[in-house]
Amino acid sequence: MKILAIESSAITASTAIVDEENVIAEYTINHKKTHSQTLLPMIDEICAMTETEVDDIDAIAVSVGPGSFTGLRIGVATAKGIALSKDKPMIAVSTLEGLAYNLVGTSKVIVPIMDAKRKHVYSGIYTFENGQFKELRKTNLIAIEDLAKELNDNYEDVVFLGDGIEVARDYFKENLKINYTEASIVNRKHKASSVALRALDLAKEGKLESGDNISPDYLRPSQAERELEAKKKRS
Repeated sequence: MKILAIESSAITASTAIVDEENVIAEYTINHKKTHSQTLLPMIDEICAMTETEVDDIDAIAVSVGPGSFTGLRIGVATAKGIALSKDKPMIAVSTLEGLAYNLVGTSKVIVPIMDAKRKHVYSGIYTFENGQFKELRKTNLIAIEDLAKELNDNYEDVVFLGDGIEVARDYFKENLKINYTEASIVNRKHKASSVALRALDLAKEGKLESGDNISPDYLRPSQAERELEAKKKRS
């Protein structure tokens, strides 16, 4: 199976073509540019450089959230546009599960964290057992202090990755009592190739869908929705 993967849930924009044996191509930019400006040219570039036609792709994988509202909308819309125009199935990949696949094969408990602002992070807790991916706790939105308590109470040795590291580092240094490390800068941020690797496993489980059924999973209301709700409560 050959997969075209898209990751745009944060600042990083990443696209990749991956099959079951190789990362054929990957194009990743970790820079503050609008994903609407970058994703399609990046996809065109990796297809051209690898002489790949979209018709040769078996499925389109996309990171569906949580993450940036704008980034997720652009990524999902781009993936759906390609899938629907070419009649290709899609595979929806949790952003945090995709991040965890950056560290496939590690024996440590993997804790991806993404900055959700206001001293909160999106987090998941995962491990690989005998080469098999296992979810230890579902993705949630959690205060940094509550995540530290959860980890102290339940785990002994964890590895963090994701942009939440920068906002949580000082608190963890003072309050985490367990052994922990941070992934290297090579493996810390989002990669479309990891989204594709997770998608390959999901495909084996039969989790391919029509693009009509794919939508972003924001995990929380947008800022505009929260402000509207607060305004209603004040009325």
